[in-house]
Amino acid sequence: MMEEKKLWNLTSSPHLRSDLTVFSEMYNVIIALLPATVFAVFHFGLHSLLVILMSVAAACLTEFTFDYIARRPNTLTDGSAVVTGLLLALCLPPSVPLYVPFAGSLFAILFAKCVFGGLGKNFMNPALAGRAFLLISFGKVMTDYSTDALSGATPLAVLNEGRTVNLGDMFMGLVSGHIGVSVMLLLLGGVYLIWKGTIKWLIPVSTLGSFVIFMAIFGTEGLDARYLLAELCGGGIVLGAFFMATDPVTSPMAESSQIIYGCFIGFLSMIFRTRSGMADGTSYAIIVANMIVPMLDKYVIPHPFGIGRAGQTLPAPGEEKKGFKIPASALLLGAITLIAGAALAGANAVTADKITENQLAKKLESYASVIPGAENFDFDDSLTAEIEKLDGGVYGGGDFGKAYINEAVVGTDASGNIAGYAISATSMEGYDGEITLSVGFDAEGTVLGIEFTVINETAGMGMLATEESWKAQFAGVKTDAFVLNKSGGSTADNEIDSVSGASRTSGAVVNAVNAAVDFYNNYIAA
Repeated sequence: MMEEKKLWNLTSSPHLRSDLTVFSEMYNVIIALLPATVFAVFHFGLHSLLVILMSVAAACLTEFTFDYIARRPNTLTDGSAVVTGLLLALCLPPSVPLYVPFAGSLFAILFAKCVFGGLGKNFMNPALAGRAFLLISFGKVMTDYSTDALSGATPLAVLNEGRTVNLGDMFMGLVSGHIGVSVMLLLLGGVYLIWKGTIKWLIPVSTLGSFVIFMAIFGTEGLDARYLLAELCGGGIVLGAFFMATDPVTSPMAESSQIIYGCFIGFLSMIFRTRSGMADGTSYAIIVANMIVPMLDKYVIPHPFGIGRAGQTLPAPGEEKKGFKIPASALLLGAITLIAGAALAGANAVTADKITENQLAKKLESYASVIPGAENFDFDDSLTAEIEKLDGGVYGGGDFGKAYINEAVVGTDASGNIAGYAISATSMEGYDGEITLSVGFDAEGTVLGIEFTVINETAGMGMLATEESWKAQFAGVKTDAFVLNKSGGSTADNEIDSVSGASRTSGAVVNAVNAAVDFYNNYIAA
């Protein structure tokens, strides 16, 4: 029997040997994220753990299914799907429904990774692509950061309102926000990755450093150290800088390119945070930066020792040497993007005051509707102080679901006599998210009526709650709490018949009204 021939892979020197594998790098990322993940579960509760598990499971299931259908080798063992699912989960609000992380991970793995050929061929970070998809598809739930124990107002939202924030709590993660909210533990994980050699310090340092510099120049508070630290600790800039911008597949190769790339992310993050309607645009900043990486890798190249000038490329055999040239398609796309961005920014600047004016007019109109006879509406300092004590938190500790008290005003007639009180309340548990309404009371505590200022429920179902016949159930009733009757045929004054086929909308409205009733009884009637 002839000896079996062995095939050898013969290559020219130099030969490099390394124990580095995809799994070892992904394992390091998982280890680095573990402290922030464990802290989040203790801080936000069991539901945040379910969100994390669902996100990771959906990512792994999607990759396994795609590999099986496409008859490709099983790539689950490299750990990249686990990392994608975990990173996506850490970008989500802790109380999102479980279908949200499932849909996000499915999109991230299938459309941002697998269809491009798998790991190493995706042009943008899959976890960020998944988050962007969720923000577009489920905007209401993706911006609701409230939990049973914490306010829905994130530190950035509080900061944008001109209020002070607790820097210590922000740094440690004892605040509302996305699941990966602990800056301290994320920094610890980032340092671990640098120590292990999984990432280099250039991208995170240039990203965070440039962000602070640009915020100091273009932000609202200039060189105020407290303001700059709050902006640095808020949002997802630290998570993005260490764990997403450094993705080896979608980040530049050369060190000089990495610095340019990081500064570009820092600049865009500042632009999105200060000039757009988003509280934090780090995700979009990194995605846009991912798109310029091929150009950076092509044109910003290291200077080979002893050959030409820095940045000079050598022609292929038989070709003439070409200088630096940006493709015409890239120039055209850049011009279109700049023009569109300028147009949107201009439209926002022109209409911002008008939008604010219309919102105020709608609110005053709702107050006039629920307090008949009132001509003037004024704030009462004591009531305003009580609302400020709530600090934007869930009212009543969750007794009324995710309900919030926004403001309370006193309505007076032409003679200056009190005609009633109007309380603005919000429930975040409508079928499509936010429902905000005004509730009117007379001096005896009888509900005069309700009027919606924000409601975007399903046409023909939840929107039936806006009909006068349904709203009239609340008018003329004095009670400690209304009760939702899902079966209909109510006989008691405080029972509210549910809108047919829209019990969730009805329940959210009743909770918001009950929160206003409770506030009236405790702070106005008391």
